[in-house]
Amino acid sequence: MLNYTVIMTPDETGGYVVTCPALPGLVTEGDTLEEAREMAADAIRGYIESLHKDKNTFSADLTSLH
Repeated sequence: MLNYTVIMTPDETGGYVVTCPALPGLVTEGDTLEEAREMAADAIRGYIESLHKDKNTFSADLTSLH
């Protein structure tokens, strides 16, 4: 799997909101940083699978998932 840069923003009510600049519209969340990382990885997999299924393309952002 390719690595994507994600942005983890602390939420006012607790936990973290995660976005991925290379994948427009991808937003997920987690109660802890570890859970947010896991949710991000799962959301990225699902996003890419959906693009492949619909025969769309995406840009590869080859930086680390962090």
